[in-house]
Amino acid sequence: MSRFNQKILTLIFVFSTLLFASQVNAGLADDLKDGQHVLLMRHADAPGYGDPAGYVIGQCSTQRNLGDYGKKQAKAIGDWLSRQGIENARIFSSPWCRCSDTARLLNLGPVKTELSLSSFFDDMSLEQKKTKELTQFIKGTLDKQANAPIILVTHHVNIRAFMGKNISQGDMVLVRVNKDGGYLSHTIYPSRELVDASK
Repeated sequence: MSRFNQKILTLIFVFSTLLFASQVNAGLADDLKDGQHVLLMRHADAPGYGDPAGYVIGQCSTQRNLGDYGKKQAKAIGDWLSRQGIENARIFSSPWCRCSDTARLLNLGPVKTELSLSSFFDDMSLEQKKTKELTQFIKGTLDKQANAPIILVTHHVNIRAFMGKNISQGDMVLVRVNKDGGYLSHTIYPSRELVDASK
């Protein structure tokens, strides 16, 4: 094969790769504006397990919180989302500080506390009730403003109950829902890959 042909093939490969990447990026932003998708996110890295005994909602010093890596992780994910064309997002967070801090560090819009995103780790008997509340919240939010990206920052128990999968801290899930806000399908965006892509 001549050098000219090799250069042509290389240019075609590079162009195709860039075109595919732009289509993937545009796809995420477009999906979040079609009235059928939300982005669920598990809070960024918070060392430990559960919360200390006697913790109080609203008092961050009593809870398990983001570590230094978790703060950097949340910022990097926010930068990555911004590069995908996600802007002016409607961001809702569990009242736990590790979730609200993650949501704010994304730097993609104002953050509102949403009780249906609250953890039920301390009382797993609430799983069905909390999942129903989350489903109703998703439906109501999409009904009100379907064209804005909706990001929901919550806990692993909530995400597992809603879609049946365990994900790591900082991971995001693009979830397609039905007209009632219930789960249909998903795509996982692993945080480690997104943080690496932001370097």
